[in-house]
Amino acid sequence: MTTTTLDSAAVASFLADHPHFFEEHASLLGDVKLSSPLTGRAVSLQERQMEVMRDKYKALELRMAELARHAKENETIAGRFHTWTQALLRVREDGDMPRVLVDSLKSAFHVPQTTLRLWQAAPAHADQWFTAGVSDDARIFANSLMAPYCGSNNDFEAVRWLEDAGHIQSTVIIPLRKPGSKGATFGLLILGSPDSERFTSLMATDFLVHIGETASTALAPLLA
Repeated sequence: MTTTTLDSAAVASFLADHPHFFEEHASLLGDVKLSSPLTGRAVSLQERQMEVMRDKYKALELRMAELARHAKENETIAGRFHTWTQALLRVREDGDMPRVLVDSLKSAFHVPQTTLRLWQAAPAHADQWFTAGVSDDARIFANSLMAPYCGSNNDFEAVRWLEDAGHIQSTVIIPLRKPGSKGATFGLLILGSPDSERFTSLMATDFLVHIGETASTALAPLLA
């Protein structure tokens, strides 16, 4: 009699091709013993299957909890965004928009410090706080931003526009462009925090993009 040694892959393939094998040989379910990674003792195939199912269920529970947490965070951010846009819609005078925009952004999103700067503003706004002290380097930097910057404060000129700039450890810098334009910027919106972990490079920037687009639209009437 010739004896053929089957490797584990062949056994696994056989069982996959014959899903009713253990129904036809039910006694084997109690006879086959496996080592449990949880207890270290030998358990039956049925017990091991239950352990595997419990592990899968636990992993699924953790995944569902993570998704629920993300959904709650997004819901909170959306609510704050709604509060901020409502404040912008209540503005009646164009010249009031910059102050309302940064103050309502600060309060709605609980940001320690916010400010903005505009260039290409109409002559009527030439002596306003939001058009002052912008160097050519700052404009070049703004034009280089294709997306909001979120991370550590690397002694950016734009961060120095904040009232308490010396204590800012992390920042968000959002380029402002005319609605629908991908070209030159007309301003920057800056958020700052003394907490180095408040704004990090690992954060998603989707909502920051929306903030920039909304701010750009709201500020557009001030441009020349």
